[in-house]
Amino acid sequence: MALKLYRPTSPGRRGMSGSTFSEITKDKPEKSLVLPLKKKAGRNSQGKLTVRHHGGGAKRRLRQIDFKRDKIDVPGRVAAIEYDPNRSANIALIYYADGEKRYILAPLGLGVDDIIKSGDGAEIKPGNSLPLGLIPTGTLIHNIELQMGKGGQVVRSAGVAAQLMVKEGEYALVRLPSGEVRRVRVECRATIGQVGNADHQNIKLGKAGRKRHLGWRPTVRGSAMNPRDHPHGGGEGRSPIGMPGPKTPWGKPALGYRTRKPKPSDKMIVRRRGK
Repeated sequence: MALKLYRPTSPGRRGMSGSTFSEITKDKPEKSLVLPLKKKAGRNSQGKLTVRHHGGGAKRRLRQIDFKRDKIDVPGRVAAIEYDPNRSANIALIYYADGEKRYILAPLGLGVDDIIKSGDGAEIKPGNSLPLGLIPTGTLIHNIELQMGKGGQVVRSAGVAAQLMVKEGEYALVRLPSGEVRRVRVECRATIGQVGNADHQNIKLGKAGRKRHLGWRPTVRGSAMNPRDHPHGGGEGRSPIGMPGPKTPWGKPALGYRTRKPKPSDKMIVRRRGK
């Protein structure tokens, strides 16, 4: 999807860019596939703030996306490409031959009236979904399951794609966009192709207000706070951190300190992501 540049009529407009939405073919979502979306503003079920800098934002409705792709051997026609405010990728409205309608992530190159299919006999073309064991090595894939039947969990953002490296017995090696190489069972499903809307990463918001429309509240530097509010706070004028290493507001190490907890699925990682 191409980008449009705005004329510098104000400091906020200077350098601002946005999407042309040239691929979008339908303005309003399918009513039967939309749910209300309640705002959380970073609060948990007790009403306590657990994630900072969340809140506000434009009102949205939730589009129900078919990540499982379990309409086996039922062909579907792409009726429209739509915008989804809840994700960076665009979505495709599919009319299946049995009359059911579903949304899927729109891969690069998928257009209106194209035919897609899920199942062992599906062709190797963008939008079709197959088990990893039936996909040729070297193919670009997205929307990959990590547990059979759970639905795609990784590689779902705009413009990303993973690559199927090799198949070894019950497992396939998949290189993720981060560079991580992971073992995935060959029964798990994946969708062929790269996720569309690849220019999303090049959009420049231009002004703070656009960030607020997306639901982000301001971030305050720790060095601008008082000592009681942040470990970096206090001092006369601009002061250094003044302690071993940067800290979070709660005194934990930050910036380079590993915080990922051990997970049972860690044994599936063959090579960690890295530079």
